[in-house]
Amino acid sequence: EFQTFAFEFESPFSSDSTVLEIFSEGEGGFTIGTLSLMPADNIKGWRKDVVALMKELESPVYRWPGGNFVSGYNWRDGVGDRDKRPPRKNPAWKGVEANDVGIHEYMELMGMLDAEAFIAVNTGLGTLEEVVQEVEYVNGPADSEWGQVRAVNGHPEPYGVLWWAVGNEMFGSWQLGHMPLSEYVSKHNSIAEAMWKVDPDAQLIGVGAVGEWSETMLSESADKMNLISEHIYCRELDSVSAHIDQIANSIKRVADAHRKYRSDIAGLEEKNIRIAMDEWNYWYGDYLYGELGVRYHHKDALGIAKGLHEYFRNSDLFFMANYAQTVNVIGCIKTTTTSAGFATTALPLILYRKHFESVPVRVDHAIPGLDVAAAVSGDKTVLTVSMVNSGDQATVFELDVPGISLPKEAGAWTIQHDNPEAYNEPGKDPEVTIVESAFTMKKHRIEVPSYAILLLKFEI
Repeated sequence: EFQTFAFEFESPFSSDSTVLEIFSEGEGGFTIGTLSLMPADNIKGWRKDVVALMKELESPVYRWPGGNFVSGYNWRDGVGDRDKRPPRKNPAWKGVEANDVGIHEYMELMGMLDAEAFIAVNTGLGTLEEVVQEVEYVNGPADSEWGQVRAVNGHPEPYGVLWWAVGNEMFGSWQLGHMPLSEYVSKHNSIAEAMWKVDPDAQLIGVGAVGEWSETMLSESADKMNLISEHIYCRELDSVSAHIDQIANSIKRVADAHRKYRSDIAGLEEKNIRIAMDEWNYWYGDYLYGELGVRYHHKDALGIAKGLHEYFRNSDLFFMANYAQTVNVIGCIKTTTTSAGFATTALPLILYRKHFESVPVRVDHAIPGLDVAAAVSGDKTVLTVSMVNSGDQATVFELDVPGISLPKEAGAWTIQHDNPEAYNEPGKDPEVTIVESAFTMKKHRIEVPSYAILLLKFEI
């Protein structure tokens, strides 16, 4: 019978290459099921430095457990005594999934981050029964069959998860359980109906992909979803300006397609199925931080900022946009075994989350290489104007707000580097940062430095 032993020790030295060995004395033998070694300052098993960075991101929602991973994931593997959970070969990627993080640990992390949960269910190799049981385990009352199991596992109260992704990228041949579109429509509809029987308040996000897939899902399954998912990823382009532009261009392409669907599909406009862009990012380069752990550059941060502008311009269509992903794997946080830090792409996410206001305002401009977005606060006392200069020269323009006399003074935040290839590394002073300063506008003129994100905040 397996037993768990806990121990602590303090290393008398620091090294990048050490070995932990376990010796035994006496007769007989023993088997080590698993060994977990983590720093003493861990927070419920999570790295303290990474949790601190995630808190600084202030993301309002995190989607879990995937991604391609979910189409081969059995949620039951991640509940119960962690020392007795079965390790599994990662169904979509390399390595072994230890199942140390399951529903309870994920929900605990959401509580630590003050973020909403967004759980993806397995509609690939998973069955309707498995999905229904998962929803009941998460949200069912303590006297329901699976709510009782949840209570035994330490959480009597329902979690009350609102957001549910009904599958992931089932349009792709790479997806476990991929099937023809006509078959998947039927599977989605059956699973959605069954999920709502367990939890009528669940908000369901269907799988989308611009083209025949999204059009068919919106034609045949609009009554069986609240939102539809879209994903975009962009590779590296030789031209810096084209590289920066492609995220925003891809977002606009998705928006334009969905506006056409609303025009062409009878009754769709009234149903108002908005978009959850629950994966979007750049994806290119060498894997320096583990599998899919690419390095991001300043030019990528500029592209992410332009992408945010495009979401603001189409906020009637986009309900949520989930940058994918968070740590190392095409992530905005990069780690080594001893350090953690923000990649460049984290910076616009932080900047706009903290300082860009909530009600988008239309901006008319036609300045090559410059993208401008604006928003006011809910009480209309603050105006924020953000600019992305994707060129190698500073740009000057005049800002005019009809009906409002803008003050000369404004708060200013800048993300700028002369080298679009600049990057940050964990454990080293960052090359690219957010710089806060005071700003004085002269004759309505604003100068935006080369390769810069500039956000201004005016009291109006």
